[in-house]
Amino acid sequence: MAKLRASLHSRVHKWIDKVGFSLNSQSSKNNVTTKHYFFETFNLIEKEKQDDPAKSKYLCFDVYGEKIPVRSLLDLQSAFFDNLSKLK
Repeated sequence: MAKLRASLHSRVHKWIDKVGFSLNSQSSKNNVTTKHYFFETFNLIEKEKQDDPAKSKYLCFDVYGEKIPVRSLLDLQSAFFDNLSKLK
C-alpha cells in the first residue's frame, strides 16, 4: 500500500509540472511542508509530511473559491478540467 501511495504522489507531481502549475509559496512547520500551487483561477494546496510524502493531503479551490476535496490523482484532474471548462 505504501508503494502505491508513493507512486501516486510522484504521478501527481509529474502531472502538476506537465500542466504548468506555478508554485506560489512553500512553508515548513513541525515536519509538515505546505505548498501552494496556482494555475490561473485554480488553486491547489498540498500538505506533505517530510518523513512520509506518500501520505500527502490535497485541497483545491475552484474559480468561485469553493473547496474541492481531493483524495486521488483522478479527483485532482477532474476538478482541474471541470474548472477549465467553466472558464470562457
